[in-house]
Amino acid sequence: MKLNRIALMLTILSLLVVPLAWSQGGNAEQQIKKVIDEVTAAMLKADTNSLDKLLADDFTAIHTNGALFTKAQEIESVKTGTNKWDKVDVQELRIRVYGHTAVTTLRIFFNGTINGNSYSGTNRPTRVWVKQNGTWKCVSYQVTRVSQ
Repeated sequence: MKLNRIALMLTILSLLVVPLAWSQGGNAEQQIKKVIDEVTAAMLKADTNSLDKLLADDFTAIHTNGALFTKAQEIESVKTGTNKWDKVDVQELRIRVYGHTAVTTLRIFFNGTINGNSYSGTNRPTRVWVKQNGTWKCVSYQVTRVSQ
C-alpha cells in the first residue's frame, strides 16, 4: 500500500514537472528576445538607466577595434555620445539557452557614430546572458565587423 502511494506521488510529480521543464526553453528564449530588444532600445535612446539594469556588474565588451570596456566604461560611452546608435536592423538572431545561461548571435546593420566618426556597416555581435536573481543580465559582448 505504501509503495502504491509513493508510485502515485512520483507519477503526479512527473506529470507536473516535465511540462514545466519543457516550457522553460521557450520561455527563456522569449525572455532573451525581450532583453535584446530592451538593450537595442536603450542604446538607440542613450538610456543609461536601462543599460545599468541590463548589464551585469562584471560585464565586459570587446568592440570591433579590439577595445575592452567594463560596464562603467560602456555606460559612459553611451552617456557622453562617444558611441551613438542611430539605426539598428537585426537581420539574423540565434538564441541558445543552457539552463541559466544563454548565448545570442546576431547579424545587424548598424548606423551611428563611434568616437565622433560616422559608422555604417554590418556586424556580428555575440552576447552571453546569465540569469541572476530571476533577471537576465548581459555578462559579455563581443562584436565583429562583417567585411563587405
